[in-house]
Amino acid sequence: MKPAPFAYKKARTLDEAVALLGEHKDARLLAGGQSLIATLNMRLSSPSVLIDINGIGGIDKIEERNGAVEIGALVRHVQAERSGVIARLAPLIARAMPHIGHAAIRNRGTLGGSIAFADPAAELPACLMALDGEVEATGPKGKRTIKAADFFTGLFETALGPQEILTAIRLPAATKDTRVGFAELARRHGDYAIAGLAASARGGGKGLKDVRLSFFGAGDTPSRARKAEAALESGDVDAAVAALDLQPHDDVQATGAVKKHLAGVLLRRVAKQLMEPRP
Repeated sequence: MKPAPFAYKKARTLDEAVALLGEHKDARLLAGGQSLIATLNMRLSSPSVLIDINGIGGIDKIEERNGAVEIGALVRHVQAERSGVIARLAPLIARAMPHIGHAAIRNRGTLGGSIAFADPAAELPACLMALDGEVEATGPKGKRTIKAADFFTGLFETALGPQEILTAIRLPAATKDTRVGFAELARRHGDYAIAGLAASARGGGKGLKDVRLSFFGAGDTPSRARKAEAALESGDVDAAVAALDLQPHDDVQATGAVKKHLAGVLLRRVAKQLMEPRP
């Protein structure tokens, strides 16, 4: 299929992009376009205007700032995949990157686009939740910060306002006691996951602390399993699996019952990763 007709405008600054969003209420932003182009071609999305933000400078960098890793919205997946800063200070993102699509998709897709699209089967929203990160949104009233826990509000829905643009992602920088784990199950490597798990914790001494288990492909948004987190902190993996407080929906890939079983399999795998000390 081909998309419905639309106009095209290229924004050179954030202010210009925000203003264009105000002028065109049904406009869509174009960054990497890896999800948008597919929805346009299937006519699941029919905006009157596409606003290209690829020419906006300053939001395509990865930097360490004040104990956090700041990732600009236009950072490409491949850029994050090859980043020394990501490997050192955001190891969960580094683990997740090879699972995102295929090489051609990672060459164009952006981290900001993935987070803003909020696909419940995508890896990066779950990683953001597992790391207790935050996003920076820029709109007509300036910039504001939204915690990951408040950002994903429903199926493909976020807390971004109609004139706001996600401009950066911030994650706490990993320390010596940081532990991370990541695993997913898909029909083929690079396909959307049937179920997946991104996790973080603090190690040191006996057991784990501050365990955060963020499942994807298991609900309308990334899903924390808080009872399982508490059980895993005690060191009892079997109890954590038994306590999994998820209620996945049936979808085209699997039934909810199958997804919950796979979530337990993933939890066992990721628990082993969390218990490994950082190199």
